[in-house]
Amino acid sequence: MAAYWLVSAPGDPKPENTWGLIKEKTGGVSVNHKFNIPDLKVGTLDTLVDLGDKLQKLDPFVENVVRKMAQYMGDILEPEDKEKLQENLLVGPAKVPMETFLTRFQWDSAKFPLRQPLPNIVEGISKLVSQVDTDLKTKSQSYNALRQNLQIIERKNTGNLMTRSLVDLVKKEDFVLDSEYLQTLIVVVPKSLYKEWENSYEKITQMVVPRSTKKVADDSEYGLYTVTVFRKVADEYKHHAREKKFIVREFDFDAKTVQKERDEKGKLELQLKKQFGPLMNWLKVNFNQVFSAWVHLKALRVFTESVLRYSLPVNFQAVIMKPHRKSQKKLTEILNGLYGHLDSNYIASEAEMLDMQGLSFGQQDYHPYVFFEIDLNLLAK
Repeated sequence: MAAYWLVSAPGDPKPENTWGLIKEKTGGVSVNHKFNIPDLKVGTLDTLVDLGDKLQKLDPFVENVVRKMAQYMGDILEPEDKEKLQENLLVGPAKVPMETFLTRFQWDSAKFPLRQPLPNIVEGISKLVSQVDTDLKTKSQSYNALRQNLQIIERKNTGNLMTRSLVDLVKKEDFVLDSEYLQTLIVVVPKSLYKEWENSYEKITQMVVPRSTKKVADDSEYGLYTVTVFRKVADEYKHHAREKKFIVREFDFDAKTVQKERDEKGKLELQLKKQFGPLMNWLKVNFNQVFSAWVHLKALRVFTESVLRYSLPVNFQAVIMKPHRKSQKKLTEILNGLYGHLDSNYIASEAEMLDMQGLSFGQQDYHPYVFFEIDLNLLAK
């Protein structure tokens, strides 16, 4: 998803004329939309300068919260549902995609009354987004703790027979229980050594119960066998079995412990399922709020910067532009040709940079007109 450009140029003499000129000159290299900014309260020049500084700091914070919410929404979706993420990133009263909300932007006077001073609107956005950011941290920590606990249990049930949990692989009847003298061991045997095990397990030490082995599970690499020995030789059996590449797993069957682990997994799965729906709904509702606030913040930055650059009375045209693929450089050249005269220092420095090969760093970040980039590829950063 290509980034959008939010550009503002001075009215000449009317905004409509500016819009027509931009559309005519750039129509071949970008898709353009008017970006409608209402008549906001200008205030004093000092207020605007101070507001510009605050907006410059607040904008990246709000963008970061927008990205965190989108990324976390994608993170908690099941793998098969991740392709539907964009369906959940809807904005505005009509619940439209982000691109539609941006290209058809209309100021929300109910949330951000036009009669309010601009610093009050900015302060309201700051408080809203800060509260959402705080709530996101709390909710994500709670949900992540459940996921991590479940993942710990699930990891025990993955891997080969050398490492995975034995709880779901063995049964009570596989063991001799409550015996003062006998103990059932669980042995991992490489597949290539099955015959050797069956022929030799009774001879590894003395005091092994004849015909007591049984294969209870297997995977692509190993088989899981039981064998019953006298308790007094159990440690010796483990030692000599290892010499033959038969590994005895440390496991004492306890029905209560086994059931507890199985119940814990089921309990965590149920808790996650119960929390997922409310959490996803909260994310969708508040993503809507924060993304909308972010675009309103961009509108405030364009308004403030345009008044400071182009002076009063307020007369500028803001445009949302989506450059065609590989046309960003051409679009920049066209806009610079149209509005480079607004800043004589820019023209001089541009010419100077052309004479200094390899020293053009930083120049591409400045424009003689008001310019902001809006990257809606929220999962990229």
